[in-house]
Amino acid sequence: MSFVLVDKPRPHVTLITLNRPDRMNAMAFDVMVPFREALEAVSADNDTRVVILTGAGRGFCSGADLENSGRIPGIQGLTRTSIARRSMEILDDVILGLRRMHQPVIGAINGPAIGGGFCLATATDIRIASDTAYFRAAGINNGLTASELGISYLLPRAIGSSRAFEIMLSGRDVDATEAERIGLVSRVVPGDKLLDDAYELAERIVGFSRVGVEVTKRLLWSGLEAGSMHSHMDHEGHAQLYVRMTTQNFEEAIRARKDKREPEYKD
Repeated sequence: MSFVLVDKPRPHVTLITLNRPDRMNAMAFDVMVPFREALEAVSADNDTRVVILTGAGRGFCSGADLENSGRIPGIQGLTRTSIARRSMEILDDVILGLRRMHQPVIGAINGPAIGGGFCLATATDIRIASDTAYFRAAGINNGLTASELGISYLLPRAIGSSRAFEIMLSGRDVDATEAERIGLVSRVVPGDKLLDDAYELAERIVGFSRVGVEVTKRLLWSGLEAGSMHSHMDHEGHAQLYVRMTTQNFEEAIRARKDKREPEYKD
């Protein structure tokens, strides 16, 4: 049984499904290693323009597998200390891999996103939630920190520092309604409509310029790390000039608007 499924349900749209529903898609290494490989392969697939990430069954991802963490590759001869570092690097690579993908990633959060699953959801570019979804920074409830896999960086930037502090320090559940209200997700839909809504958004994005979408994703992420507005505006300006001067996209958009048709970008 494959714990990670990769499908193309619509033209230029790839659906990646964490597929261990009996464990609520927990982050055992038997799941995360093939997931990391899938992200790399899909990113390199030039036919894929948008990626959708979801979970099988009733959960998105329940975080660490508390019963069986699975086999960690490449640890022969290492001590416990080094094994811990190698295992964390695998999980870090998954989060960073989502950010590195050429395509925007829509998180279709179909159910609970707990601990590392909360981190995974927060690392996607756009989040749409089922009405049964909820989020929990579970580490604090388990005698650990709530800070892992980039969430203490990403969450304050997504919802503001006070809300992020409160959610991570309390370890409480954030249901779908609250998640939408505070901006953690873009919208909440009934569970049976979740993928349809994700596909509709993906198809809209597919209709735009490939390079325009990819550069927009990169600049949105780099804007979160910009040292100043002025320096980031320089990056934006150069990116806009790059697309404007090296493609015919703008001219094609004008022609298509006059002809009352959809543009055909050839970048």
